Amino acid sequence: MIWAEVIEISKFIDSPQIDRKAVQAAFPPQFQPKITSPTSDVDLAKITIPGSLGRIRGGKQSTLGIIGRSEGIGARPKVNGLISDSDGAIVALAAALKISRMIEKGENIAGDLIFTTHLCPRAKIKEHDPVPFVISKLDMEKAISFEVDPAMEAILSIDATKGNRILNQRGVAITPTLKEGYLLRVSEDLLDILETITGKPPLVLPLTTQDITPYSNGLYHINSIMQPGTTTSSPVVGVAITSETAIPGCAAHSTNLSDLETAARFVVATAQKFAQGNCSFYDPEEFNLIQKLYGPLNHLTGKENNIPGSPSN
Repeated sequence: MIWAEVIEISKFIDSPQIDRKAVQAAFPPQFQPKITSPTSDVDLAKITIPGSLGRIRGGKQSTLGIIGRSEGIGARPKVNGLISDSDGAIVALAAALKISRMIEKGENIAGDLIFTTHLCPRAKIKEHDPVPFVISKLDMEKAISFEVDPAMEAILSIDATKGNRILNQRGVAITPTLKEGYLLRVSEDLLDILETITGKPPLVLPLTTQDITPYSNGLYHINSIMQPGTTTSSPVVGVAITSETAIPGCAAHSTNLSDLETAARFVVATAQKFAQGNCSFYDPEEFNLIQKLYGPLNHLTGKENNIPGSPSN
């Protein structure tokens, strides 16, 4: 269980002024987050956890990236308190805290893990159908360029996905795998993990072509959950915290910690299996075939000739 970590992180960031030192001090010394502040209203946090057989130590195990996608953890001064859109940041930081404590106790993680998120307590509110969104004080492209580390060989992108009438179920859902403009079949390995974690049939969030294109093009997007896929060739899977009704991203007191704890357990379980080489995000042979049959779709990301990263699991 990851209740302690979810509650701790929620307390740390539920404030107009984030106590960066308190957030860092919660982690074991060797895993403390590196926090930078590109603007007075935004903190960017990165936690790197080397695996026993990971690339940082000269090993061959692949590196998993976990991104806490969030446009804002607050929308002050219009809204006081923690808002719905903070879910991704809380889950990513809580999962990182849990894994760092596991390793400190002697548990082994084979592959490297990189956690990133961005914290904005005073995000702007933007009209969106069917409910308002929040928009960070930091430009989306700058945020994504920080969150997507070139060393990430596969990525989980965690985001509150409640401002819609698409899934209409409360809990945690995953998306099909996005890779280089292609929406591929849903990972069977990730479905297995989600099913085991929840004890229920796994939820899958439907996506459209618009959702995997850059935010800046003016098209309708369900939210920013798939934006990391616009800047990397590594496979990206969204981890969506969902609801039965449409909830604005700027809604205060709407964060359900039990759903965040479930999402954090899913992230930790996936990180362990991926680090062992026992979790695949896509089938490389099938991806090669679809490219051979239908050509590249990198133009959908807007980054046709400038996509960093490398294909992996």
